[in-house]
Amino acid sequence: MTDHRTSNLQTIGALVRAGSVSSRELVEESLRKIKQLDGRLNAFITLDADGALAAADERDAEIARGAYRGLLHGIPIAHKDLMRTKGIRTTAGAKIFANYTPKTDAEVVTLLYLAGSVMIGKTGLHEFAYGVTSNNPHFGAIRNPWDLTRSPGGSSGGSAAAVAAGIVPMSTGTDTGGSIRVPASFCGIVGLKPTFGRVSTRGVLPLGATQDHVGPLTRTVRDAAIAFNALMGGNTSYIPKPYVDLKNIRIGWPQNFFFDAVQEDVRTAIYVALKTAADREGRIVEVQMPDMQAVRWAAFTTLLSEAAHVLKPYLSRREDFGEDVRKMVDEGLAIPAVEYLEAQNTRRKLRRQFAKLFDDVDCIFTPTTPITAPLIGQKDVTINGVEEEVRAAATRFTRGMNALGFPAMSIPCGFSAEGLPIGLQLIGNAGREDVVLH
Repeated sequence: MTDHRTSNLQTIGALVRAGSVSSRELVEESLRKIKQLDGRLNAFITLDADGALAAADERDAEIARGAYRGLLHGIPIAHKDLMRTKGIRTTAGAKIFANYTPKTDAEVVTLLYLAGSVMIGKTGLHEFAYGVTSNNPHFGAIRNPWDLTRSPGGSSGGSAAAVAAGIVPMSTGTDTGGSIRVPASFCGIVGLKPTFGRVSTRGVLPLGATQDHVGPLTRTVRDAAIAFNALMGGNTSYIPKPYVDLKNIRIGWPQNFFFDAVQEDVRTAIYVALKTAADREGRIVEVQMPDMQAVRWAAFTTLLSEAAHVLKPYLSRREDFGEDVRKMVDEGLAIPAVEYLEAQNTRRKLRRQFAKLFDDVDCIFTPTTPITAPLIGQKDVTINGVEEEVRAAATRFTRGMNALGFPAMSIPCGFSAEGLPIGLQLIGNAGREDVVLH
């Protein structure tokens, strides 16, 4: 039987369609991997083994009668425990929601079900998706498969760990400040944050209404394209052809901000990526970025305010919040309305400036994160002799794309001297996921 830890969705899907491997076999393999690995990883909060096996049998019966739903048919996947799932608890990684069982599915859950996938469980996350470490005070710390002493990133840490460990080939994530791309970078996989609004957030527990995004975490870019196609209801043709080149693709190389404070191993890996792109006939174009520090301020101010609005109704149970989340909710409640409105004006102005970059380039290469995965519980990191909070460092290059809404994807880009994954972020123009995936 094919081991889907090392196979892509396209290969597995073809085998399922041909009857060479059954959906039940794939699901049983995933469940074995969970039993073998998750005691150490802690990637899952809730499993639905019986439901997954029953769904797999349905998928196999469909194949037997010639009903094939596509490349996700019969494939085991996991959902971040922020997606409402009918009859299966949805905790948001929070004690407050520990026993919440929705009556309906999130729209993305429905779309992936209709595409043929089989959900095996719900993955862990930073509490309320409000952080980048996935060091959850209620459900325990999630661990990075590359080094169990290190964070997988967050907030979609369980989704990334499950994919990186080979438990499932695809999982859903959400991204409000980097929560798909940061764990993709730290875990050495692919994470796509689409253009704002392109993938439905209906039925996903909210955090920051104007910056929440839903997207896939996978092992390869082609798998991310397959998953994105399903999340769009099968309405795109964004799955790259078998062979693509970079001829005449204009790649933006930022001359400010994105390389100002970066670990040396990360900087070297991104430069190698740029050289590789040039060697493959990509056109490297130097670009001056707009005021990205202002974008970061606007993004974080917006998130603090909007998250405080979402979580305020639960403050009667303050003792049930983790300390870091409770502190940020209090910070958000203290932000004046005029400051929130100023943040929105800043976003609009800088979105127009950023969009003009795409007159001269097709996409932009940056580090996903300036650091590799920190130790679990690590609060600060030193970059070039300057100490910085892990949260601020990890999201420095991702948060702005949530405020501006442009599509961005993290792909593997080598390893540090310590053997930890490094991520390359590719940013595209609004609605141009096809260019990013190409």
